[in-house]
Amino acid sequence: MRGLGTLINVVLVIVGSGAGVLIGDRIPVRMRTTLLQVMGLVSIAIGMSDAIDTHNMVFPLIGMAIGALIGEALGLEDRLERLGLRLQKRFDRSAAPSPHDPALPTSSERSFVKGFVIASSLYCIGPLTVLGAIEDASGATPQLYIIKGLLDGFVSIMFAATYGIGVAFSALSVLVVQGSLTIGGTSLDALLDDRMRTELFAAGGLAVIGIGLNLLQVTKIRLANLLPGLLITPVLVALFAV
Repeated sequence: MRGLGTLINVVLVIVGSGAGVLIGDRIPVRMRTTLLQVMGLVSIAIGMSDAIDTHNMVFPLIGMAIGALIGEALGLEDRLERLGLRLQKRFDRSAAPSPHDPALPTSSERSFVKGFVIASSLYCIGPLTVLGAIEDASGATPQLYIIKGLLDGFVSIMFAATYGIGVAFSALSVLVVQGSLTIGGTSLDALLDDRMRTELFAAGGLAVIGIGLNLLQVTKIRLANLLPGLLITPVLVALFAV
């Protein structure tokens, strides 16, 4: 069944998030912080392993730079955050207006949006997202998305324990992104050659490193604004690679 892997991934994110919300209060804050830091370090390691496979760092560098400019011009991160706020107001009745300024997001809203944005970025960026879509589109057993779903589900437990129910709504991002890629999976496989895949994954690796840095709170990288770079990089390879 085409798209089965995406559905499995979505369900596992929701289940993991639900478990995290239920047991979150039982996990000490220091333990949650340490586990998130571990995930940050692992994200950086995974990103570096993909990034160093590039045959020419110029392609992911220029591709991500152009993509970042496009993302900033389109305000993708701001749009994603506004979507998170709308979901918060629609579904999280525990949120209350700020006593100082009702127009400002409360700490509860910031936590909801942060969980939604971070989880959406982590679950929708990386080689497994693209490779899994190609496999899922073929109708074969979606092994890659099952593996990815199990990983995402486990991470969702820790994220939801820290950030709350906003993490569960990242399942919508997974459904839209992976579903769209799966629909075009056959065409996508035909468009990408091995060199294009390598540089695409290298660009994705840079974005995953950014996720790790955000989790470690080293800096605040507006990751959604980097997403166009994942489209630009293979195009540059097709045009200029020798």
